[in-house]
Amino acid sequence: MRVGIPTETKIKENRVACTPAGVRMLARAGHQVLVQLGAGLGSGYSDEQYREAGAVLVTTAAEAWSADLVIKVKEPLPGEYGFLRPGLLLFTYLHLAADRALTDRLLASGTTGIAYETVQVGRRLPLLEPMSEIAGRMSTVVGAHYLSKAQGGKGVLLGGVPGVLPGKVVVIGGGTAGVNAGRMAMGLGAEVTILEVDLEKMRFLDISLNSAVHTLYSNEQNLIEEMPQVDLLIGAVLVPGAKAPKLITRGMLRSMRPGSVFVDIAIDQGGCAETSHVTTHTDPVYVEEGIVHYCVGNMPGAYARTATQALTNVTLPYALRLADLGLEGAMAKCPELRGGVNTFRGGLTCPGVAEAHGLPSLPLPA
Repeated sequence: MRVGIPTETKIKENRVACTPAGVRMLARAGHQVLVQLGAGLGSGYSDEQYREAGAVLVTTAAEAWSADLVIKVKEPLPGEYGFLRPGLLLFTYLHLAADRALTDRLLASGTTGIAYETVQVGRRLPLLEPMSEIAGRMSTVVGAHYLSKAQGGKGVLLGGVPGVLPGKVVVIGGGTAGVNAGRMAMGLGAEVTILEVDLEKMRFLDISLNSAVHTLYSNEQNLIEEMPQVDLLIGAVLVPGAKAPKLITRGMLRSMRPGSVFVDIAIDQGGCAETSHVTTHTDPVYVEEGIVHYCVGNMPGAYARTATQALTNVTLPYALRLADLGLEGAMAKCPELRGGVNTFRGGLTCPGVAEAHGLPSLPLPA
């Protein structure tokens, strides 16, 4: 099969869908791998490294997109919609519940879109986990940065100093991103509270994290009571495949002290606050209701080398299955891939996306 790896076009998106090591494995399996010139430069991989790994370097995006299977990092942008076509297998993060325009174009084009973020094994989302780990850890780092008075924050050092209390961090959601955010905040010496609805998960957090991290049942009243004391609020809510619930209202934000920081990791799925809208690494923050909002839609792109390696580790086995066996054969070998199929030959097959847009959901053929 011909496998295409185009250069990402999202602003400051420096990740690439596959490392040279991954390309070598695809090439050794007998597949022709078309890598667009410069695709790996942002992650520290040269064109020569891809050539030595067995890739065919192509000049244009159109050439990379001409492949049977295109693997990417982020969803196609409007400038790439023209490459969508019947028979194309697209394997990438899609986040369609927050993107009606892309949903419509995928359906109209007949492209089969397989979303990393909805491949599920039990309760795990194995292709989302490494990016959630990075985004979670990063959320505390960027939150601490923007708490600086020089960056528009209130001037609170999360770890405090002797004689001065540490800052307070509240994380909404105890999944992969939330746990990693909490661990980083704990490491900085902050007072940390993680809000979660799953009691078993809270028991796990209570055992695995030390006493500096507290758990609290996530409901509106508890959140309202926490907000006035919060210095850094991190939204790490995830409903697989669906739009993120708006748990944070303007009224809640008004109760926070001006200069507090809100990092919305859920922004890829529409964000978990009424005030959230997507920002970029070029212009990452804005202030609303006196609160500094950080809502970058591709957070792990800032740490592209680490993120590309982590992403390839988990996506490559599935990419190899798709290239070796085609979609039907790959789903037979890896049934969890069925949950990743969001669009199939003009039909919408992900219930969460269908509900978000008020569209019918069709079952994926057996």
